[in-house]
Amino acid sequence: MIYLVIPCYNEQEVLEDSTKKLASLIGRMQGEDMRILFSDDGSRDETWNIICKLHHQYPFVEGIRLAHNEGHQKALWAGMEAAADRAEAIISIDADLQDDIEVIPRMVADFRQGADVVYGVRKERDTDSAFKRLTALTFYRLMNTLGSHLVYNHADFRLLSRRALLALLSFPERNLFLRGMVPMLGFNEQTEYYNRLQRQAGISKYPLSRMIALAMDGITSLSVKPLRWIGAAGVCSILVAIGVIIWALVQHTTGHTIPGWTSLLVSLWLIGGMLLMAICVLGEYIGKVYQGVKRRPHYFIMDSIGREPEK
Repeated sequence: MIYLVIPCYNEQEVLEDSTKKLASLIGRMQGEDMRILFSDDGSRDETWNIICKLHHQYPFVEGIRLAHNEGHQKALWAGMEAAADRAEAIISIDADLQDDIEVIPRMVADFRQGADVVYGVRKERDTDSAFKRLTALTFYRLMNTLGSHLVYNHADFRLLSRRALLALLSFPERNLFLRGMVPMLGFNEQTEYYNRLQRQAGISKYPLSRMIALAMDGITSLSVKPLRWIGAAGVCSILVAIGVIIWALVQHTTGHTIPGWTSLLVSLWLIGGMLLMAICVLGEYIGKVYQGVKRRPHYFIMDSIGREPEK
């Protein structure tokens, strides 16, 4: 049995059309027992009611409803955990189906030939704005510089075999960044390329603020190099400060400064700025540790449909 795990938040505009397209695809994949599992991330619109309606219309549709909006990564994690006890493999995909579902048969074929992880990777970013293309390229390059082996132009469209899924779910992380965690598994990998489609309805649930938050989670969850960079920046600041101090003292002794200017230049502008930057980065890591040691659950499931135990 292969599960399509679909996290959704306020997706009432696209769910019915997306399910119809997936149902058509499943009907064409003869010999494969496939099901759809929607993970409703505490939606405030009619998303859950539509999921219940779709379950009665399509018997292979199942759903879980989180009690609170926990974010895309945790909603996806919840769906994967819910499917893990039954799935031979899972395929994660977003509800808007901007990721081309015609790639799914190729993913399944790769899985049948021994692949444990199959990445869906975009060929181009033509549907993105110039700003988004630039920031995405910068982010991937930064993550690789930090030592994280992200798959370029891959988000959360992927297939995981059962053993890869169970290995991923064994990670104890509180701060989830799945596109960085999956490459750490080390199982057999394949890549399938596709062209990303335009969103047909609704709005993106990843505005700039959420993209920045996800990037920060990725950086602080996968690498400690920023902490080492602080040390290097501290050494550089000391060297620069020595030079500035010498120059400021020369200016002071030759009478080219007003009283107090030298001390302000050295202490406030240079050392103060470096300290603030260091405190900011350290605070990010301490905040992650604080969240981790509390060991709070990722989510609570308020309701489910089609999840009765198999006889």
